[in-house]
Amino acid sequence: MAEAHNNKTSRSRAVWLMALPALFVFLWSTGFVGAKLGLPYAEPFTFLAWRFAIFTVVMVAVTLLTRAPWPTTRDQWMHIAISGLLLHGVYLGGVFASINHGVPAGVSSLIVGIQPLLTAIAAGSLLNERVSRLQWTGFLLGLLGVSMVVWNKLGLGAGTPWGMGLSVIALLGITAGTLYQKKFCPNLDLRSGAVIQFGAAGIVVFGIALVSETMIVEWSGEFIFALAWMVLVMSFGAISLLFLLIRRGEATRVASLFYMVPPSTALLAWLLFDEVLGATAMAGMAVAVVGVALVNVKRS
Repeated sequence: MAEAHNNKTSRSRAVWLMALPALFVFLWSTGFVGAKLGLPYAEPFTFLAWRFAIFTVVMVAVTLLTRAPWPTTRDQWMHIAISGLLLHGVYLGGVFASINHGVPAGVSSLIVGIQPLLTAIAAGSLLNERVSRLQWTGFLLGLLGVSMVVWNKLGLGAGTPWGMGLSVIALLGITAGTLYQKKFCPNLDLRSGAVIQFGAAGIVVFGIALVSETMIVEWSGEFIFALAWMVLVMSFGAISLLFLLIRRGEATRVASLFYMVPPSTALLAWLLFDEVLGATAMAGMAVAVVGVALVNVKRS
């Protein structure tokens, strides 16, 4: 009886681990939906400052109540704070500011979707990860699929050069943050680590909002929903899953999942905002799926 119970538990755990990447892609994709809902009612860094502040306060309480361990050295605190600035401050700040400057969410996600290629190039020298020819093929297919999905969003109204540049800054932030987290703080506690990361990012984001924005918020129902979604689903759910995936797998494999975000975002936009998905977009989603599968094929 005990053996049967253990086998059932092992199978359930295996199914859950297999489902983590798909769940992460879905949750991460909703971030663009939350930005689209909330940005009409608050400026980008003001929006993020509220999000980071609420989440940090909640996580401080969780950390203290659960007696989670804190970093024991100054270097550990510094590394966790730097990874937080890159993953939350630079990446999210760049994406939100880019969309606020008129760049469509699909175009911003396309630019950020180049991340797996940058990660693959850097992971070899920084993390000693070997990228096989099959994985390189998967990366290129993923990039092709992402381009096909958001191609119809490119055009004359795709924002300003500065707005595009902000998406590039976001791309560099998420790439550097993924590599930095894997190299310098792979074993951080998710509770105390989140306090340090979001706290550090929140201080910087609040400072930017204070000097560059009015910090006026229109507390509409849509904004409150978007803020709650960002705090509960994105910060608690998606970010925690990202850290778990980084801890369990190679940086290149984790990065490949970001190829699936633009197709998933396009699907959500179709369901929620009636944005049309054409034949090219559907084909691109299929190509991106194949690309991610190739990247994640285990080497013998």
